[in-house]
Formats: sequence, structure tokens, C-alpha cells
Amino acid sequence: MPEAAHTQPTTDVLSGLDSEADGLSPAEARTRRYRHGENEITQGSERTPLDIAVAQFDSALIWVLVAAAILSAWAGNAVDAVLIAVIVVGNGLFGFVQDYRAEGTLESLRKLTAPTATVRRDGQSVEADATELVPGDVIELESGDVVPADGRVIDCQSLEVDEAALTGESTPVSKGTDPVAPDAPLAERESMVYKGTNVTRGSAIAVLTTTGMDTEVGSIAQQLADTAETDTPLQTELDTLGRTLGVGVMILTVLVVPLLVFQGTELVQAALTAISLAVAAVPEGLPAVVTLTLALGVRKMADENALVRRLPAVEALGSVDVICTDKTGTLTEGRMSVSRLWVNDAVVDSDEMNGETLPDRVATVLRAGTLCSDATLEGGDPTERAIVTAADESGIDVERLRQEHPRTDEIPFSSERKWMGTVHGDTVYVKGAPEVILSKCARVLTDTGPADLTPDGAEQIREQVGAFADDALRVLAVAYTEDADVVERDDTTGEADDVSDDLIFVGLVGMIDPAREEVADAIAATERAGVGVKMVTGDNVRTAAAIAGELGLGQRVMEGRDVEDCSDKALRDRVESVDVFARTSPEHKVRILQALQANGHTVAMTGDGVNDAPALRNADIGVAMGDRGTDVAKQASDVILLDDNYATIERAIERGRAIFDNVWKFVGYLLSANVAEVAIVFIASLFGYLVLPAVQLLWINLLTDGLPALALGADPKGDDVMQRPPRDPNRGIVDHDMLALIGGTGVISTTVMLGLLLATLAGAPAVTPYAMTMVFTGFVFLEFEKLYVIRWLRETPTLSNRWLASAVGGSILLQLAVLYTPLNVYFGTVPLGLTDWGLLGGVLLLALPLYLAVASGVKRL
Repeated sequence: MPEAAHTQPTTDVLSGLDSEADGLSPAEARTRRYRHGENEITQGSERTPLDIAVAQFDSALIWVLVAAAILSAWAGNAVDAVLIAVIVVGNGLFGFVQDYRAEGTLESLRKLTAPTATVRRDGQSVEADATELVPGDVIELESGDVVPADGRVIDCQSLEVDEAALTGESTPVSKGTDPVAPDAPLAERESMVYKGTNVTRGSAIAVLTTTGMDTEVGSIAQQLADTAETDTPLQTELDTLGRTLGVGVMILTVLVVPLLVFQGTELVQAALTAISLAVAAVPEGLPAVVTLTLALGVRKMADENALVRRLPAVEALGSVDVICTDKTGTLTEGRMSVSRLWVNDAVVDSDEMNGETLPDRVATVLRAGTLCSDATLEGGDPTERAIVTAADESGIDVERLRQEHPRTDEIPFSSERKWMGTVHGDTVYVKGAPEVILSKCARVLTDTGPADLTPDGAEQIREQVGAFADDALRVLAVAYTEDADVVERDDTTGEADDVSDDLIFVGLVGMIDPAREEVADAIAATERAGVGVKMVTGDNVRTAAAIAGELGLGQRVMEGRDVEDCSDKALRDRVESVDVFARTSPEHKVRILQALQANGHTVAMTGDGVNDAPALRNADIGVAMGDRGTDVAKQASDVILLDDNYATIERAIERGRAIFDNVWKFVGYLLSANVAEVAIVFIASLFGYLVLPAVQLLWINLLTDGLPALALGADPKGDDVMQRPPRDPNRGIVDHDMLALIGGTGVISTTVMLGLLLATLAGAPAVTPYAMTMVFTGFVFLEFEKLYVIRWLRETPTLSNRWLASAVGGSILLQLAVLYTPLNVYFGTVPLGLTDWGLLGGVLLLALPLYLAVASGVKRL
């Protein structure tokens, strides 16, 4: 079937599909099913649980840790080998759980399909399994049905379809049989119905044009299947760090053993020294610390209404520099609300509609609109519900009003007539499209009662309709008459189907999905933090631009059809200057996203519908709506907003930046310690001294890389976290700041510890237990001192983390235990006296200003 089914008359569509209004024969349907396949969304290749499990260990850092465990076991340090193995396995299990949960996206798409459908076969209406439908099948739809495949409407009565999940259109769309323009976007193809959308009103007969993976939903499923999972900046950087460490360990091992043997060191001693260097170079606790820090961030973000589905996404939020946000429900409240009324030359704002001062004519508009509606306060058509809610909030008892004025007849809404009417005894109320209602009015309600509607008066009403529309309000007109004889009836059925042109025009109702109160401030905060905000919506240009202006976004607008006409290069140029993208399709959203990414941006994309899933999956951070979001969008996302609120995104970015700060702090802390350990062991070995054997290095790493490093994950955010620009994901976690920190503090630690070693050796030809104990203990305390200096570097208040204070205190007690208990036999240490502690105190005092000087230099970089 040609793609332009929406542009053709129904007869041509049926002819092109070799079908007719009575449907296909069962035999022909079977033949076509063999040719086109089942009407279902196929999942394609799927990762098995084993694939997901193996992927958790596809990291250079993990392999370095595995190598460290093997070396430790070979050297006889079974406890150390087991500890590293537990870290590796635990990290893998956590990642497996996260990734396994993310595999359900395409399954959620499959669930959109209705299980059964009413289809015509040889003129008979039968229930059929929806998977058996084929192009050319004629289906029957009623209110409450899920559309089973894409189809062309060939007949309908008052048909409205909720297409929000597919197009982003915030209100149900009226459908009809007339062809539409070839270039009409999906949201404006009123002659078509689409798989997975919901019929909210009326009934229809449609001929299916495409089924299964050829439908619009199928196209989305294919895009999802073709999208490769991308690593976050932190995952990439940690993998790069692991590879670098692995290469460094190999080089150290290859160089040290022959060098020491050449100097006369025994081969076994040289091998033990190499193992010590390898152990010193590997930050065993890094994966566990990163995982726990991100997990703590997940818990805190959940408390702030942001549910994280992929753990690394927590940190990646901190590098986002562009947010592409949906409009409906994210920037707005997600519900239609009466914003303004017009009653005979007077505009009444919503805050003026209260029971105490409600003018009679305003009350008449609200009462008439309420009686001429099927909605209730709890549900129904969004526009009707908005009128009923406004009436209730203005002091009108809706239930009592309807009881006192029972409906005796009605003229249902249809897309052809564009209005509906209800009869209440002798009174008739109508509401609908302003131009249509105006054409049926001979009089207008004034403050002194009905008066003739003059041409000037009608023109004034039209101007007011335009003014409301310019402010992106959806406008309905309300009229009435107290003469039920105006109702015209069908000659054959006797049913009411029209009214004569003798109504009294009451007023206009202007409705909008209002902007959330807190969003303007949240957008301003993110923009101050260097994060650009772009609205990407399926809604029309006028509505999108009006909401953007109200929220302080720019007014430069681009339509989806213009995105389609742009080359990739031209779009890359345009996206930087555009603030609002309106009438966008799933393909448009992905192209906009990819253009921004090609320009070097890290992009967060929000969405709630099926149509948003490809963009969510392709984004650096996909953010789905938890309240109104479809399962498909949620499964494709990294983060789910439980309150559907843009302000939560701003808080999540703040949290992401704070978490990256904490990751940066402990990576810098761990690596600077490891560099110093390697330097001390390597330089001392060149002079024939084996200081800090493997057991002591692993103990140092356990004390410093263990609880204190884990407690860093609970550090509060720095005072300047939202005053800085987003971090450059290409800069790497080991950036020039960290290299300066590692190099500067590493030189200080190495120099001070080697000086302490020389002072305590007192000329001895080999390292004594006393000298080894002093260097061992001194290094532990030096690391804790440096830890607080690094926190100061990131604007973290010194005494703000009680967990860190407890961890440091506990680690100090453990260090004292290996000095003053029988454990000292296993660590090769001896008890220290007061004089020794005085010497260590002097070393710490000497190092502190030097550390602070390095930190101050890093701050100025």
C-alpha cells in the first residue's frame, strides 16, 4: 500500500489494497498472512542472561583486578586474593541486575497490541486474534478499543482517538474520512488510526494499511532494536584507567625483576618486590567504591522523585549540557485548565472565577458548558473535564446542577459538525468550534439580557477567538436557547441531529495545559549552570511557543517538517540556535538528538510516549515520565521521573554533579596513594631496601581504600556545584587537575616517607622491623590527612560527613591493632613508643602545608 494512504479517497485506498467495505474472505486473509506475517512486534536478537552476565566482566579494570588476585594467590596471600575476588564478583552481580531489568523495552512495545479485534470477513463481523490481521482487513472500532494496526478511516461517527503516546498530542484527536495533505505530520493525519492508540469516543470502520513491523509502532521497535547500548562517560573513563593501570603493572614487572637481579637481589626476593609493586599499583577497592557511591546516589535521587534504572547514569547526569524536554506534563501540568473566559466584551481570568463575585454571565458560561459535557470531575474528555473543574472551583455544585437540569436528549459531537448539543426540557445548550457556533447564533447575551448579534459584534467575537488562539489557548464557544423547537431531527430515525440558526451566544472558553509553577525557576537554574534547554514536542507551533515564552525559553521555533528537509550538516548548524522544536515525529527527535551529540553535547532527552522511546534510547541520558509515561518509554530510559516534573531533572543534575565530585575525590585519593606506594617501593628497592611488603600494602589499601573511601560517597554536595559549567566528558576523570593532584601529593608523600625511612634506618644495611613499622604507620596517617585536603579542594565542609569521621576513626583503631596486638606477627610490625608517635606527628605537620599548597595550585588551574 502506498505511504500516502492518508491523502487518498477511501475508494482509492480500498482499491489499492484489493479490498472492499465488507472485508476479505477467510481464505484471502490466510494467504495475506502467509505473505505479510503475523501482526505483531518482533523482538529480533535478544541478549540472554548469560550474555548480560559475561558483559559485566568486559572491563579492563576488572581484568587488572583478576590479575592482582592471581598474583596475590601465587604469593601466598590467600586472604587478599579472596577479598579482590569478592569485589569483582559483587560488582558483576550488581551490574547484571541493572542490565537484566533494562531488557524489557521491546516486550513492552508488544504489549501495546490489542489481544483481539472486530474484523469483517465476507461481510460478517467476527472476533479475531489481533495477530491474525492483515493489510486489507476491515475492522470496527468503538470507544475503549485499542487500535490493532495502522488503518485508513472509511466511515466514522464522532470518532476521537488518544494518540498522545505516539504523537505527543496532549488531547484526543478528532478523526474523519476526508483525505489530508501529503506533507501532514503524523499528529495531523485525521484520516488515519494507528496501532497502539486508544479510541476515546465514537465508533469507526477502518481498512488496515500496514500491520506488524510495518506500522508506526513497528518502525519505532526497529529503531530501538538497531540502537546499540552506549557507555556513560564514567564507564568509558574507568575502562581507560584500567587499561592504563594494566599496562603500567606489566611494564613495572618486566623492568623491576631483571633490574633487581642485575643488582644482586635473589630472584625470589625480586619477584616478591614485583608483586608488591603490582599490588600497590592496583586500586582494588575502586569498583566497589564507585558502585556504592552510585548506589547511594540512586537512593538519594529516589527520595527526590528520580528513579535511576542504570547505575552509571547517576554520574553521567553531571556532564549533561543540553536538556531536550517534552512539553506536556513535564514543563506543563499535563491537564487542560480553563485559563480565561470571554463574555460580551469582557475577559475574565481564572483567578477571578470564584463563587463570591462570579458575574451571572460568567456563571451562565460555566453552567452551560458543564451541562453540555459528558465529563465528570474524575475523568472524561480533557477539555470537558477542564470546564467542569472550573465550574466546581468557582462554587457551582456540579452534581446538583445536573440533577436539577436532567438531560432529556442530545446531539453527540462529531468531527463533521464540530459541536455537540444537549437538551434539558425546554432549554438547549451547545458548545464547539467558535466559528461554527457563531454561525448558529442570532443573538448574544449581554449584561442586560439577550441582544441582536450584529456583524460588528460577530467580528468582535472572531477577533477575541484569534487573541485567545495567539496565546495558545484551545477555544470553545458556548451558546443556548430556551426554545427546544430549534432542535432538528433526522427524517428517518427521528434522532436529533442539528439545531436552527437562532441560538444565543453566551461566551468563549479558553483552555490550556498550564506551565508548572516551579519550572521557570528550575530552567533558569539549569541555564545558570551552563545547561541549555530545548523543548521538543509533538504539539503545534503556537502552543509550544506560548509555553516556551511563559517559561523564559527562547522563541526560535523549528517544525518537524523543516527538520525533515534539512541535511545532517544543516541540521547541526540549526539545532544550536533553535529553542523549540514542534510537531516532531520519533525520527525527528532522534535526528535532533544526534545533531546535538555530533556537535559535542552530552544530551538528556525526556519523553513519555512510545514515540519517544528511540530518542530516549539514543540519548546520553534518557529520562522517562513515571506517572503518565508508557512502559515502552520507561524501559528505554535511564532515569524515570516519579513526579513527571522538569524541576526534578534540575535536582537530578545537581545530584549527578555532586556524585561525580565524590567519585573524583576518591579516585584522586586512591590513585595518589597508589602512585606514592609504587614510588616508595620502587625507589627503595633500587637501593636494596624492601619496604612495605605486599601484606602491608594490601592492609594500607584496605584501610585507606576501604571504609574511608566508601564514606566519601556520602559526602554532601559542594557549595559551588551548580555554579560551575558542565564537565567535559572528553576530558576524562583523570584530568589535568587530578594529574596535578596525584603528581604533587605523590612527590610529597614519597619524599617524606623516604626521608622517614632514612631517619629510622640509622645507617642499617637492611630494613629493620622498626623502620618498616614507622613507614607503614606513617603512610596510613599521611593518607588520612591528605583525604581531608582533597575534600577541601572540592569545596566540601570539613566536618560535614559523620560517616567519614567514623570510618577514619575505625581505620586508625585497626592500624593500632596490628601494632599492639599479636597480629603484629603477621604484619612484621613492632609496637611504637611516645617518641615515635612524636616523630610521626612532626611528619604530618610537615606534610600538611605542602599538601595544601598543591591543592591551592590545583584550584587555580
